Amino acid sequence: MQLASQRRYDIDWLRVIAIAILLVFHIMVMYQSYANHVRFIQSPTLLEGLLVPLSLSSVIRIPLLFFVSGMGVFFSLQRRNWIKLLGERTVRILIPLVFGSFAIVPIHEFIYMKYYSANLAYEPGMGHLWFLANIYMYVLWSLALFYFVKEIQNSRFLDVVRRLIEKYPFGVYLLATPYMLQSLTIPVDVPYSLFFDSRVGLLLGMIAFLLGFTIVALGEKAWKAISRIKYYSLCLALALYLNRLLMYDAHGPHILTSIESISWIIAAFGLGYRYLNRPSKILSYLSPAAYPVYIVHMVFLYIGAYYIFPLGLNPWVSLLLITLFTFAGCFFSYEILRRIFFLRPLFGLKRK
Repeated sequence: MQLASQRRYDIDWLRVIAIAILLVFHIMVMYQSYANHVRFIQSPTLLEGLLVPLSLSSVIRIPLLFFVSGMGVFFSLQRRNWIKLLGERTVRILIPLVFGSFAIVPIHEFIYMKYYSANLAYEPGMGHLWFLANIYMYVLWSLALFYFVKEIQNSRFLDVVRRLIEKYPFGVYLLATPYMLQSLTIPVDVPYSLFFDSRVGLLLGMIAFLLGFTIVALGEKAWKAISRIKYYSLCLALALYLNRLLMYDAHGPHILTSIESISWIIAAFGLGYRYLNRPSKILSYLSPAAYPVYIVHMVFLYIGAYYIFPLGLNPWVSLLLITLFTFAGCFFSYEILRRIFFLRPLFGLKRK
């Protein structure tokens, strides 16, 4: 169980990577025909070729973040009682959510209205910060369960589970059965990746969150099992993705998509455990930056689109420019925010 008390650099890396994928995903959405329907500024020229990376990332980015968030709660739990845990999660999640809903989201909503010459109005709302609301609800709903699991960490039952997973590493997929069966509750006409503001997203996020917590609670044997099947999971995920893309125009049966999704995630955790679980100067910078970058990225994305789209550039050129501008703006703002002590908690940064 020693891994439970150690710093897990691979999990930090995967959180950073998932946030980066999310940013790029949102940028690519602006080049799709449905962009305006989800209140994204839409490129005057669409890029249908982006369907390939979009359909891939759509089943990975949000579930991976939910898994990692559940793991983060486990590590926090080792050093805190339930009152301190709830207080810490409130400061780190609820405060940025409330602040962002009233101060950040209205900015990019204003830019959107300005771009389309709509009536300008102050429109607070969670917007892309819905993820934080879900995480906070999961913590509230699961506190009793978390402490029960903490109390039985060294129980005979969990030891049996650990030994079974060690002997039969594909048993990890059995642990993820609820994640896959959840797909059967999604109506056929509803996209599997419709996580935002939906019962689908709420349930899937809860399952992924609890599975992340469970994997870390099972300790090193679970991680070694995941590492042993990482390449098998990667091949399965790739095969299912190609089948979904080529045979179903990226919208395959939900049960197959859920197996694909969990396979990508198992592969990511296995590869991360094997290759990323070590400290680095890059990670020490990116890890604390990921949260505030997530909070502010939509503002810079919309600013970039507002000024670049009217230039009439080649869409691939505008895509590159908006990507560079968004990332540069996010990290420039992070450099400012992390130096102003009273702004730090508003953007999810710990007080110095």
